[in-house]
Amino acid sequence: MRVTVFTEPHRGATYDDQLRFARLAEAGGFDGFFRADHYQAMGDEPGLPGPTDAWLTLAALARETTRIRLGTLVTSATFRLPGPLAVMVAQVDQMSGGRVELGIGAGWYEREHTSYGIPFPRIGERFDRLAEQLEVITGLWRTPPGETYSFTGDHYRLVDAPALPKPVQVPGPTVIVGGRGPKRTPDLAARYADEFNMPFKTVEETAEAYERVREACDRAGRADSGRGPLTLSAGILVAIGRTDADAQRRAAPLHVKSALPPEDPVVGSPAQLVDRIGEFAAIGATRVHLRLIDLADLDHLELIAAEVLPRLDATR
Repeated sequence: MRVTVFTEPHRGATYDDQLRFARLAEAGGFDGFFRADHYQAMGDEPGLPGPTDAWLTLAALARETTRIRLGTLVTSATFRLPGPLAVMVAQVDQMSGGRVELGIGAGWYEREHTSYGIPFPRIGERFDRLAEQLEVITGLWRTPPGETYSFTGDHYRLVDAPALPKPVQVPGPTVIVGGRGPKRTPDLAARYADEFNMPFKTVEETAEAYERVREACDRAGRADSGRGPLTLSAGILVAIGRTDADAQRRAAPLHVKSALPPEDPVVGSPAQLVDRIGEFAAIGATRVHLRLIDLADLDHLELIAAEVLPRLDATR
């Protein structure tokens, strides 16, 4: 089981906060440092000192870490055009020596779009744009050196793009598609993704999502395409402690009103988190992304590194 940490800097974190956390995660043996791609906090708090751009941050972290994987859960397709995004991700992949992953979704938080003047079309169009972005981004990365790439869709048109720069990873960085959607999300994952992620839901709900994705892969003929099976991953919202009081203190932000949908956190001891990860492994997950709320709470990260990761190793 590969274990990453997933952070939400829009709640309030500087670049230095994220750097400190990423370096500690790397030293602690985690597989990756992932961050959300949002420009605004989701509750009533302002999230001081304000947002940091996901890809600008990951570019800097690429030069200040050495082993840990770096990525987004997830980049919003409404924020950036697919051609420039492909260039950005490829460049950060070069800067990291081939450690970047692109989680990408349709975008959902209307308030941040309104605040920063970003167009926010209806959900059907957002998914149409996401599908075209996946086609363009993966197409640009896979275009052989010396050849050009063209694409004509309903929302984007590229003519004789040089398809440069090339990422270090061939044919490109890991693409992650995830979410709770019952039809379009599994279909897009089956066609374009390397990993499907079900974020922060129960084991039962996650198992149902995995089955929908497997069916979508069968419909798409993925097994015959030579691309290999999808990695299945789960997001787990975590608030654990050495004592119950510690765990409850860390869980306090989960009770604050937010735009987020209902989630299924692990609140309690390290052993409870080990058990939950085991339950996800039993339904086919080979990777978990642990969502930790407070980037200043380094003890939380160290506790998981010391009391959870070794137990997972022991069960392999």
